[in-house]
This record gives sequence, structure tokens and C-alpha cells, in this order.
Amino acid sequence: MNNSLHYSTAEEALNVIRSGDRVFIQGNAATPTYLLNKLAERAAQLHDVELVMLGVFGEVELAKPEYSKSFRINSLFVSDAIRKAVNDNRADYVPIFLSEIPELFKRQIMPLDVAIVHVSVPDKHGFCSLGVAVDVARAAVDSAKIVIAQVNPLMPRTHGDGMMHVSVFDAMVHIHDALPEVNYSSKVKPEDIKIGQYIAEMIEDGSTLQMGIGCIPDSVLTSLGNHRDLGVHTEMFSDGIIPLIESGVITNKFKTKHPGKVVAGFCLGSRALYDYVDDNPLFAFLDIDYVNEVAVIKQNPKVVAINSAIEIDFTGQVCSDSIGMRQFSGVGGQMDFMRGASLSIGGKPILALPSRTNKGIPRIVPYLNQGAGVVTTRAQVHYVVTEYGVAYLFGKNLRQRAKALTAISHPDDRENLERLSFERFGGL
Repeated sequence: MNNSLHYSTAEEALNVIRSGDRVFIQGNAATPTYLLNKLAERAAQLHDVELVMLGVFGEVELAKPEYSKSFRINSLFVSDAIRKAVNDNRADYVPIFLSEIPELFKRQIMPLDVAIVHVSVPDKHGFCSLGVAVDVARAAVDSAKIVIAQVNPLMPRTHGDGMMHVSVFDAMVHIHDALPEVNYSSKVKPEDIKIGQYIAEMIEDGSTLQMGIGCIPDSVLTSLGNHRDLGVHTEMFSDGIIPLIESGVITNKFKTKHPGKVVAGFCLGSRALYDYVDDNPLFAFLDIDYVNEVAVIKQNPKVVAINSAIEIDFTGQVCSDSIGMRQFSGVGGQMDFMRGASLSIGGKPILALPSRTNKGIPRIVPYLNQGAGVVTTRAQVHYVVTEYGVAYLFGKNLRQRAKALTAISHPDDRENLERLSFERFGGL
């Protein structure tokens, strides 16, 4: 192990990677893009290197066709950067609950030869932080034979499970690159705002929130200004929680687990968000096998889990990760939190989706598209929200579910849904 603060060049650090190795790549806003690009320069020297990724961000050079003989991406979640490679069969996808990914590494089901991570600069005690993406990276670092760190003064120093001493790293490469940023505010549509208002009305004071990033989560957060003592225990968060913290809406006062703190696995947003979490003890970035553990989630009061879907059939089956046979994203933590919220006292698991896509394609359908993956089973669905209202499915039979979902579908889709419901289940 390297106990000094000696920095290597990228070429020196990456020289330890051999053909046939399995290499973990940290993801989201912590994607080590500089080292990935440098690794691409070694393509001619390598073959059959497996790159294990989770939601990598930005342009990934190694996902291009010309690198397919040297590197094969094996993705645990399909982000935009590698979607084409997966659907062109130049990369692979592993469907798995986010909470269970650390077990792949810890139990050597997917043994790691190398882990490449992106960390903050060492403090005076020699500790770095995994920054804005602790999630599964902590387990990868603990399990890999060799760990390479991309050290960046622009990576926030976050509190929680991401702290690690420089002695953990076999090589460190110093860079000074901006983190990727995301902003959905300009993309919010009227239907997103309406959905956000419906959901805000369902959230009681003292609730614990889980929500992701995007137009609907942002719309929910902007509608919560009059709420009190909300808490946050979530897989990830973005800029939308900052105004609610500063106005005193989010206090985390009534949480059972980590009261007074925002608990998350990672964050993704603007530079202002990254600066806000930097060395801020209000935030606890923890290992995802704890954050997304159902037994942990359910202990918090009134957990409201807000998740999205690509389509839902009128029996309640939810497709969230594919468009027919085309892989779009991944299983992620949806089921972790849907289950956790349903078991929480006063909890509300919510699926939110516009009634139609931007191209006018219905999202509430009689049958899922051929090849569509069911992420959340119909037995687990409670609330479904569109811009046309809220359907409560828990405890309802198939005929009742079809009626409830038809009522919140797009008005132009209802006649067809009613006809097909009648053919399948009899009268509504």
C-alpha cells in the first residue's frame, strides 16, 4: 500500500491493468473521466478488460465501437453515456436491485481486480472522501485488489462512509477538472407541475422523503413550501432540497434513523449543490446497502417514496428500465424504496408519470410492450399519479385496477382502455 502523498502520472497508475481484468468505475457526478480517457489510450495493449459501471456520466470514450475488442462494459445501470453501446450489444446490462450491488463485490460474486475512483484532496490527516457518489463505490474500494484514485480539489469532501485514508490507494493521480452538472428546471412541463402538486398534497408534515432527479421530483419539491419538519432519506438528491433546508421545511426532526441529517448514497446537480454539501455535517453519504435497505427505510416515519415509470399496464405492472426490448436505464433502487415506504407506518409508495410521452404515446397501457422489463410488480404498487389524478391500487382486484388507472389516463386513451378492460375483465 502507498502511505505517502506521492502522485503518479495517469500512465503509471493505469499500467497495473492487465488483459482480462475486471475494473470497477465510479459513477454519476464522480465518474473519473480523465482516467477513463487515459485508459482508452492503452486500448492497443489490452483485450477483454471488463469495465463494471453504475450510471457513469458524460461522454465515455471507451463505449465507442473501436474499443470493443479491448474493453467490454458490464453495466449495473444503463445511463445515457452507454445506452447505445448496450442496445448495440457492444456492452452488457445486469438487472439488480441497487441495494444488492455491494454484495456482488463483498461476496466475490463479481470479484474486482481494480477499482478506479474519484476523490477529494487529502485532509491534514491524510483522509480523502468519495465525494458526491459513495453509493456502491465504498464496497468496490474495500473489495478490489488494487485501487486507483483520481484526486480532484473540485470534488467535495462529504461526511459519511466515503472517508478513506490515502494508504488505501495504490496510486493517486492529481487533476483539476469540473464535475458534471445537471439542471432540469428548464425542461419542466405543465403536466409535471400538476403531478408535483398532487403529490405535495399527499405528503404530511413530518414525512421522510425519497425522490430522485428530474422534472417531477423538482416539481414536488417546489410545491412543499408550506410543509413542516420533513426529513430526507434517499438514494440520491439534487438542488431542489436546498431551498427547503434553508427555509426550515426540511429539518429531519422526526426521522428514526439519523435524525437531523439528510441521508443519501449520492447527489447530482449544479456546482452550487456540490459546494453546499462540501464539508457539511448536515449530510451523511452512506453505503447504498444501508441507505436502500428495506429494514432501515421502513423505520423512518411516513416514508414517501416517489419514483417514475416508462409505462404501466392496467393491472399495475410497472416497466421502469426499458422501452420494449431497448434497454433505457436500470432496476436501480425503485423496489427498495417502494417496499420500504409500504412497510413504514403512514408510508406512501408513489409512482408518478405523465399520461403520455413527449411524442404522444400512452404510458398507461393494456399490455406492456413486448420485451418490457417489470421492475415493480403489481403486488407492490400503491399510488399512481398522472396529471389527471391519483389512482390507489393497493388491495384492488384486476378489474378495479383497470378502472382506477383508466380514470387517470389521457382522455383520448380512455375509450380504448375501457374497451379492452371490458374484453378482458368484463364491465368496469
